[in-house]
Amino acid sequence: MVNIQDVADKADMIVNGYAFTKCELGYKVLNLNNTSKAMVISFDGEMLETTMDDIEVDIVKSIYSKDKEYLED
Repeated sequence: MVNIQDVADKADMIVNGYAFTKCELGYKVLNLNNTSKAMVISFDGEMLETTMDDIEVDIVKSIYSKDKEYLED
């Protein structure tokens, strides 16, 4: 089972219940309200892997494109 507190503590950014955590390929994104929904998004904003539906993917990609400046080192 996912420890939501640990994920939130390690996240680089949390927006609208989605935790973005940097990884080698880009960012791991976890829906903190439904931890079975996750995604890996590239640094370019392309979806690489997901368990999210198309609507949720679009939501995460939109958040990423609007707020990625806050994720950069």
